[in-house]
Amino acid sequence: MRGGPQKDAPPKSWSERWKEAREALGNVPRAFALLWEADRTSASLLAVITAVNSAIAPAQAWVAKLILDGVVTSIKLGRAPAAGLRALVPYIIVELALALTSAAVNQGFQLLYGLIDLRLGYLVTSRIVRKAISLETRWFEDAEFYDKLQNARRQSEYRATAAVRHGFFALQNALTLVSIAAILIAFNPWIALALCAAAAPTFVVQTRYSRLLFRLQTWRAPETREMNYIEQLLTQDDAVKEVKLFELGEPLLKSHRDVFERVYQEDAALARRRSALSVAWGSLSTLSYYGAWAWIVRRTLAGALTLGGMTFYLSLFHQSQSAFQGLLNDVGELYENGLFLKNLFDFLAIPAEKKVVDASPRPPEDRARGVEFENVSFRYPGATDWILEDFSLQIAPGEKLALVGENGAGKTTLIKLLTGLYEPTSGVIRLNGVDLRRFTVEELHRRIGAIFQDFVHYQRSLRENVGFGDVGRVEDRAAVEAAGVKGGADAVARSFAKGYDARLGRWFEDGQQLSGGQWQKVALSRAFMRDADLLILDEPTSALDAEAEFEVFQRLRRLSEGRTALLVSHRFSTVRMADRILVLKKGRIEELGTHAELVGRGGTYARLFELQARGYR
Repeated sequence: MRGGPQKDAPPKSWSERWKEAREALGNVPRAFALLWEADRTSASLLAVITAVNSAIAPAQAWVAKLILDGVVTSIKLGRAPAAGLRALVPYIIVELALALTSAAVNQGFQLLYGLIDLRLGYLVTSRIVRKAISLETRWFEDAEFYDKLQNARRQSEYRATAAVRHGFFALQNALTLVSIAAILIAFNPWIALALCAAAAPTFVVQTRYSRLLFRLQTWRAPETREMNYIEQLLTQDDAVKEVKLFELGEPLLKSHRDVFERVYQEDAALARRRSALSVAWGSLSTLSYYGAWAWIVRRTLAGALTLGGMTFYLSLFHQSQSAFQGLLNDVGELYENGLFLKNLFDFLAIPAEKKVVDASPRPPEDRARGVEFENVSFRYPGATDWILEDFSLQIAPGEKLALVGENGAGKTTLIKLLTGLYEPTSGVIRLNGVDLRRFTVEELHRRIGAIFQDFVHYQRSLRENVGFGDVGRVEDRAAVEAAGVKGGADAVARSFAKGYDARLGRWFEDGQQLSGGQWQKVALSRAFMRDADLLILDEPTSALDAEAEFEVFQRLRRLSEGRTALLVSHRFSTVRMADRILVLKKGRIEELGTHAELVGRGGTYARLFELQARGYR
């Protein structure tokens, strides 16, 4: 754990604090811009309601003064109760109308805010997800990126809606202050100043601890991610077997609790200090109000004010102090929410590096050239070691090429380059004689069908699990079923009463759990959804037994005629079926040839094949 900001952060200068405050409060209009995008009608109605509500309290105080003075006058004049009441009926009606209006606008505010809370929250979440979708693969291999994503996701939805709520409250309090400021200043400017100034220290305390809370929670992103990860391990089906078998539940829960306790102790210490200082300075505000209260009573007893006037000014004193305290509290909340919204807007500002495609006429494709790697070198951004170096290879159209090599040899990187998830640091990759950089990402991906070792188990229908291979045709049942026949998902569908409409997985009601082999057939069928030039199969049969594996590859060879296939596997019984086998070592070609040729050479491939073959003897 990095420790709280109260330990690690050096004191900031006033200019730095002012800059931070301007940046934080500058995020509030951006939150309102999101609100306007989410629900313009509700936003407009809320503004109107806020303006109306700000005028109701001062109006009620004035009407109460008139009623009270009317009562006192009737008593002095000796009017009959009925006559005195008739004189006050117009004021009472106005007071009733104000009370009903106040109740209606407050209820309207709650209703509208509840609606925009949902819409704005959804908009913020969808913006975060859409930004994540738009980013290149390299971002998802960076721990710092996950910290930014965690900070953006953790509180942005709540902070955006809270900023909007306190923004409207601040507007209402400001309008209320404006409506009574002239009266208070004319009555006694020093009393008005004292009432407002007494609320300022509490505001300073709140903003200071808002800043500390923001830093603490922002720096804590790795710990929060760790807690979330442990929760996933303990609650999701892909880990439950090992967790139970190795009795990891309690040890992992203890790790979760240890992280929580460190987080809790820091939060609790900060909350205690914040509350103590807020109570101390809040007492000053209370004392100032009762000092003003005593002064106005004394003026009334001296005959300078009527009883109604005393009530009116006491009400205004209370309203002005409450409005000023509320305004400062709202500004403090806006400051705090603005600090946290910085995480959201910083994340949304991450540049989505749109691939720039050369707009000049593209050369015609020559399908006789297949796939070509020409002097390709690659290293990951920020790294110094080369994953591939001066790599050259030609894969003929319709050829089935197997990749073999130890972990870290460059097999996965080769696939990432071929699928356009990364671009070579140097060199050229061509498909049908055309540089991959001349294709848009979408166009290139449509030319490729793939199944990866860690393929996704979508907790959705079997039809969607297959159809997601070509999402534009996911509703085309004939295409889905044809792909299911090719990949083997048709056998899975026949085992369910609902066929392709059966939901897969156990996360939702009526979900059907599949074996590893069944999931793999579904994933193979997904790869066959596309009429692809290139098939990529990364350990496609790791969950199948030997007989099923042989059946799949016989089917694969038959159905992929005319298509180029790239196969990554550690099973040599699978690899030997390929037309050629490429042995990679530290990003370079160590051996290349047919199974028979490589065994005959007695090199690395022959040694590894012999080692694996012994296990079957």
